[in-house]
Amino acid sequence: MKHLQGLVSFIESASGGSFTAAAAKLDLTPAAVSKNVMRLEQQLQVRLFNRTTRRLTLTEEGQAFLGKASEALRLLDAAVTEVTRAGGEPAGRVRISVGLAFGRRFVLPLLGKLAQRYPRLQVEVSLDNRPVDMVGEGYDIGLRGGHLMDSGLVARRISPLSVVLVASPAYLRRHGVPQTPEDLAGHRLLGVRFGTGMVPPWVFRKPSGRGRLEMQPQAQLWVSDPESLLDLAEAGEGIAQAGLPYIAPLLRAGRLQLLLHGQHEVGDRSIFLCYPHRQFLSQRVRVVVDALLASFEKEPDLHLDAAALPAAWCATPPRQAG
Repeated sequence: MKHLQGLVSFIESASGGSFTAAAAKLDLTPAAVSKNVMRLEQQLQVRLFNRTTRRLTLTEEGQAFLGKASEALRLLDAAVTEVTRAGGEPAGRVRISVGLAFGRRFVLPLLGKLAQRYPRLQVEVSLDNRPVDMVGEGYDIGLRGGHLMDSGLVARRISPLSVVLVASPAYLRRHGVPQTPEDLAGHRLLGVRFGTGMVPPWVFRKPSGRGRLEMQPQAQLWVSDPESLLDLAEAGEGIAQAGLPYIAPLLRAGRLQLLLHGQHEVGDRSIFLCYPHRQFLSQRVRVVVDALLASFEKEPDLHLDAAALPAAWCATPPRQAG
């Protein structure tokens, strides 16, 4: 266990991006954290960080070591938690990574109940739209939308993540309702570009019903957060493509309306809950996973059928596929 202090200081410094951030979490001085990391480097005979007066960056060796060190520390933490918990009560920290929109709408409201039910549990939620390395960054649970990839993680499908086109009634009164995908060229489009640079395409069914038409939105206004995209659409600034679970309350209230429904392709993406594959899932993580899954199961907006949405939500009646 001679490396333990150095390992903890190294992992928290990498996570926080500085010795100062790590010191605040570990209740140490930045000098003490720096000394712990230097001692670890000396023991390993490997430089883990490149340091300047303003910046701390991982070396290639440090990046490779971070994932293994984080996993080892999590296993140790799980072992300690299992043998020290009182009367089987879950205890310890559970770190969750989740996108902004999904986290605010479906995860944050659950935290109070978890804290009340498990007073010795510490839940830390990171709200961020960027891709994360769950193992390397020390997350216990990840919630993301997309396609299931072979990542070595355990993945539980929560719901479909259908996408729809929407605009506000005020915008449509001013600019008219597009009847075909080609009509979108005469409208102001709103786009989302994530931190990775990825722009989700807009996909439509061809009039014949055979094949798909894919387009990159020629948007005038761009944001990096899906929630901000909805704010712009609701304010009447243009037409947006957004995830159905997030936009359902606005459709239900009549603040936004569906466009080109029946022509626009809702896609095949899903929302997944993931956690690192282990032979035994620690109790502290399991109770949070179970609570999240139970809560998501009761959320009607996560289980809407995009093909059978109310006609009242549409700006025009949906076109039947030919």
